[in-house]
Amino acid sequence: MNTDGGPHLRADAIQNRVRIVAAARAAFASDGLDVPMNEIARRAGVGQGTLYRRFPTKEALIDEVFADHVEHCVNMVSAGLRDPDPWRGFCTVVRKMAMALSSDRSFAVVLTTRVTDESSVRSGRRAVETLLEELVRRTQVAGRLRADFEPGDIILTILANDGVAAAVPDPRAACERLTAYLLRAFEAGTDTNALPTAIAVGLDDLKPPTRSGATGRDGAGSKPERRRRGR
Repeated sequence: MNTDGGPHLRADAIQNRVRIVAAARAAFASDGLDVPMNEIARRAGVGQGTLYRRFPTKEALIDEVFADHVEHCVNMVSAGLRDPDPWRGFCTVVRKMAMALSSDRSFAVVLTTRVTDESSVRSGRRAVETLLEELVRRTQVAGRLRADFEPGDIILTILANDGVAAAVPDPRAACERLTAYLLRAFEAGTDTNALPTAIAVGLDDLKPPTRSGATGRDGAGSKPERRRRGR
């Protein structure tokens, strides 16, 4: 028998990390980022000492949990920009964002929650916004997207779809239908009436989505919980 416990401990460490990330992702999606670290440890079935050894701050945990979401957003918009048909590329991005929101509410959390300047989530979101601006301008230059459409209007579609996804029994079907309506309104030539003045809105300007059952006050960037010392 191996008595040094090395391989066994490494396997345990990997398993604990997976459990912590899975519990945090579910907690953030249902309750927002105000879920206390001790609650995440409880849901993951690990001690607070184990949690803090893996993730010394909540910011580190948030970055780990949402890294895939941010990368998915960047890849999604980049693929739309590579489409030789600007309008098709634009529509594909808007539809895919809506479908992502309908199947995973944590997608809205990563796009709307406030994080520190140092967070990789924030830098990733800035990259997404830059790509969205390019996507909008490219489609307008092609004459397919109405001239008064602003990049911030895509943010409004994200918020609209998130609200729908939270309120209906079949989020996917509802978001698909809403998005189809919106895309018809976005297309150039479908409506000659001027829109109300656009609002200057970016992902960093949004308020985090309200989640029922949220507990605690240790959101990102706030004073961390006092860590319990292990024995």
